[in-house]
Amino acid sequence: MPVPTYDQFIEPVLRYLSAHPGGALARDVHDAAADALHLSDADRAELLPSGVQAVYKNRAGWAHDRLKRAGYSTSLRRGYWKLTPEGLAFATTSREPLSAEAIEDLATRNTDVRLRPSDGEQEVAAARIEPMADTPATASPDDRLEQALGELKQSVAAELLEVLSQVSPQHFETIVLDLLHRMGYGASRADLQRVGGVGDGGIDGVISLDRLGLEKVYVQAKRWQGGVGRPDVQGFYGALAGQRANKGVFITTSTFSPQALEFARSVERIVLIDGAKLAELMIEHEVGVTLRPVKVPKLDSDYFEG
Repeated sequence: MPVPTYDQFIEPVLRYLSAHPGGALARDVHDAAADALHLSDADRAELLPSGVQAVYKNRAGWAHDRLKRAGYSTSLRRGYWKLTPEGLAFATTSREPLSAEAIEDLATRNTDVRLRPSDGEQEVAAARIEPMADTPATASPDDRLEQALGELKQSVAAELLEVLSQVSPQHFETIVLDLLHRMGYGASRADLQRVGGVGDGGIDGVISLDRLGLEKVYVQAKRWQGGVGRPDVQGFYGALAGQRANKGVFITTSTFSPQALEFARSVERIVLIDGAKLAELMIEHEVGVTLRPVKVPKLDSDYFEG
């Protein structure tokens, strides 16, 4: 039989996680959902057109995405899922099986909800993706494709920020430098060096824009707790002055306060990148992200003119 659509995975994922209130590995949830839906070995071997993931795992992942958007589940860490107290209460009080209306509600009602990290993790900026309205039956295929791509981008951006909140500070600094290199800074990756550490003066990395190192950009990369305020940006500005530098990039997984943004504009030599922009740039430049081509057929009218 064909692998069920992702909405049919919502209840099996919910029930398995409710039976494991301490959380479970995503791969165990995938297999439990497949068992509950009576998928055959052939069903489980079916791959997405890209060939990079099993269809049933992809659909279980989207089912969990919908539970997260409803506030019923969270990712404690990469590849580990756990119901929230609200999710446990919903699983306990909702009748089994869920009605078709309840499944449809979970699958469609919260697509405009921006995902946040779980309680206790660092606050990150929500991705700047416009809320998506329900797709009307009269929407063109191109419109539906654009909406689907927007939803995929929003989901990946949220996942990126979730993963970034969990890597070590040193690894985060390296990721930031990798991104800046992909964006064209430095003639080679060796021109971007991580220098952060005790007594770093607020400087975590330095980029040589020319081979002789005569022109440099200094970088601060922080997985911040809460928003970044004006004093933090002023401190970075002071660190630049100590290096006699005139260019700096401050990158955070969080957000900048209006006062911090205004100060950066007033000095004209600091660029601020918040979590939403960071995720957007990582997707655009394929840092920690792979982009698969989508081949959309369109008639070539010129070919038939003769």
